[in-house]
Amino acid sequence: MSNNLLKGKKGIIFGALDEKSIAWRTALRCHEEGAQLVLSNAPVALRMGEINKLAEAVNAPVIGADVTNMDDLKNLFEKSMEHFGGKIDFVLHSIGMGINVRKGKHYTEMNYEWNSKTLDISSMSLHRVLRTAWDLDALNEWGSVVALTYIAAQRVFPDYNEMADAKALLESVTRSFGYHYGVRNKVRVNTISQSPTKTTAGSGVKGFDGFVSYAEKMSPLGNASADECAQYCVTLFSDYTRMVTMQNLFHDGGFSFTGVTQAVIEQMEK
Repeated sequence: MSNNLLKGKKGIIFGALDEKSIAWRTALRCHEEGAQLVLSNAPVALRMGEINKLAEAVNAPVIGADVTNMDDLKNLFEKSMEHFGGKIDFVLHSIGMGINVRKGKHYTEMNYEWNSKTLDISSMSLHRVLRTAWDLDALNEWGSVVALTYIAAQRVFPDYNEMADAKALLESVTRSFGYHYGVRNKVRVNTISQSPTKTTAGSGVKGFDGFVSYAEKMSPLGNASADECAQYCVTLFSDYTRMVTMQNLFHDGGFSFTGVTQAVIEQMEK
């Protein structure tokens, strides 16, 4: 059901990999709510071809961009504004890659060159996106930028590895750039700390299925799905959340503020 919350708004969605991804589900939901979209992903992801199905479904062009390359981002924003015939109202940053995780390096044995790339792709890419929009004056007043994070930025999940550091940096960029963009253009910048979600990217983390089942038992409302996260993104892109900025917003069924649940106690006592 559509409420036309984003009617007339224009946005860029980064990171739609396949039908399981939060960015993919968010693009569909934004389209249902009346938004016009541009889709973007890294060139290597575009070669998989999946995003073209999404582009057809939401009637959006696909513009590739390496988020560590300022020229690519400048091209993306300029072409997006040309396509829209004006400035942009919202951006979803759904980007992350843990190279040490992918290559099986334990946190205590980190390859620092790989880690530098992880931080550049997963965290500083948000700074680059915001900087590009800032330099081009590409975002409308009261625009909204949302990045996806995880509670491992605040708590230890041993196998989340270097991505915990990356998410902590991502949240810091959100606060710091969010301050400056709020003062200059009333643009708000927030992160959503989502439940563990069975996406293609998330499933690459060691012990991920254990994360999911534990979080389900620890969350009074259960885990939030990708579609439910998409709906939350829509509210943050809408005009109903104009005074929310620089926040890390937990969307996790109550997991973040639950010490223990009866279900977990009973499981431990078995």
